Amino acid sequence: MRVMLKFFSSIFSRKPLKVENILQYPEGKRYYKDYHIIRKNLIDEEALKIIHRLNKFGYKAYLVGGGVRDILLGRKPKDFDVVTSATPNQIKGVFNNCRIIGKRFKIVHVLFKGNVIEVSTFRSLPEYKLGKPKSDQDYLIKRDNKYGSAKEDAARRDFSINALYYDPRNDSIIDFVGGFEDIKNKILRAIGDPEISFKEDPVRMLRAVKFSVIHGLDIDRKTKQAIKAHRTEITKASTSRMLEEYNKIFRTWKTSIIFQGLAENHLLEVLFKEVADNLKKKSEWKEDFLETSVGKRLVIADRMLSEREELTSVIFFAILFSDLVSDALDNENQNIVQSIRNSIEPICKRLEIPKRDKDRLLKIFASQARFLKTEDENAVQNEFFRKKDFFYEAFMIFKINAIANNDEKSIQAAFFWEISTRNRPKPSQRGIHLENSPHTSRPKMSHNRQGRKRFPDKKPFGQEGTKIVHERSHERTNPDVIKPVSSEPANENLLKTEGTDKPKQEIRNKRNKNKFRRHRKMKKDRAIAAASSGSNPNPPAPEQSGGSNETTGNNAGSDS
Repeated sequence: MRVMLKFFSSIFSRKPLKVENILQYPEGKRYYKDYHIIRKNLIDEEALKIIHRLNKFGYKAYLVGGGVRDILLGRKPKDFDVVTSATPNQIKGVFNNCRIIGKRFKIVHVLFKGNVIEVSTFRSLPEYKLGKPKSDQDYLIKRDNKYGSAKEDAARRDFSINALYYDPRNDSIIDFVGGFEDIKNKILRAIGDPEISFKEDPVRMLRAVKFSVIHGLDIDRKTKQAIKAHRTEITKASTSRMLEEYNKIFRTWKTSIIFQGLAENHLLEVLFKEVADNLKKKSEWKEDFLETSVGKRLVIADRMLSEREELTSVIFFAILFSDLVSDALDNENQNIVQSIRNSIEPICKRLEIPKRDKDRLLKIFASQARFLKTEDENAVQNEFFRKKDFFYEAFMIFKINAIANNDEKSIQAAFFWEISTRNRPKPSQRGIHLENSPHTSRPKMSHNRQGRKRFPDKKPFGQEGTKIVHERSHERTNPDVIKPVSSEPANENLLKTEGTDKPKQEIRNKRNKNKFRRHRKMKKDRAIAAASSGSNPNPPAPEQSGGSNETTGNNAGSDS
């Protein structure tokens, strides 16, 4: 009887899990440079300096996260993160140019000129990740400042592709979770139990869809099932983090297909419930998301970004909310502004969109009908409308809706207003900033020999290109007061003298040549007269200040 009891107790008793049970390679599998493409010339020099200095002080330090992942996927990394065995206070003792930030998750920012490198400490694995998930337990991470080892830090990360360490000392990649093979096989897989992982940090579900679309990865079946089962957990995520993730998505130029992935993985109906309810009128809206009204507008916005247009985050929110406003204006007979406010107030409140952006959305939607008034008698009102601070964003929404709806009248009106969109949004209003944008920089000015400022792309008269003509004398000292004129001026008399067909510049050149010749002939006549009147046919060489030989005369003539 006792033997039977021991047998059944050994079957039903569950041994506690260890970190090694979660890791695929508990001791860490190393891939040396013969098996990967990461090279030091592809890594930020400041990040390498931080790693070398931490190693010098006796701490372990590796490159981790998106920088390693992007290089292995053949992409250019946006930033580089460093992970180390040193605590934040120890890191601060090594670097003077750093600061500790965060309360829930303390990290260190090491500051360089124009660059910030994020350094974090190895975190330990929570105890509940070693047990069986419980439905009534709250796994949401509220504080995570318990430090551990490299293998524990790898086990607590979100996805296997983000848990690879790069050691610059021997150019090797350390893999605890099988992320190197997942990148090779184009698979996105959550580390450990995905149900616990998504309850710990619900934002990981949104990031999973984003990574799969941007990097062309297939979401693991178990991970995809966990997203569907726990999609409502994402409502517990911090709204500030969610807005930050939305802004990152808007900058990818792939917003349309990312939102299609959110729809297919049942997240769009939770994140943007009001928008999804409107799209559910079409039965196959998830599979054919890009054919819906929202999908068409997002495709056009992505194309505009690829064409170097500037679109703010407010514009993208307006794209998502346009159908809500249109339905409200069609169904209600009350004041337009009040109808718009009632339609966007619930979703703005739930997403906690800042009041400043909410007011801009209200102005954008309220001004859409104004773009259809293009008559000449409204010229004064049109000019006043162009100067509004929300004009650019409102016009972009009008243009995107016109193209998406294939409305010929609206498209013609957009052509009329197109010339007025040169006033770009102010830097403080830009939610999406394009690097090296042609609208964010001015041409640098150089100086000629006389010390006057000039533009580098200025071309002389008679050549094709932009010409710069100063109308008044006081504008010559102010390079910002310029008037661009086309290569074929409207009034040719501006470039010609009275009574002649030759341009002014050509006449000036001829006068200067004649003046130089007369001056040289006069210097030669004086030298001949001095030689014939004196007793010495070879007078001594004159001083440098009053030279009269041929070389000095030529130089003097050229200087004059």
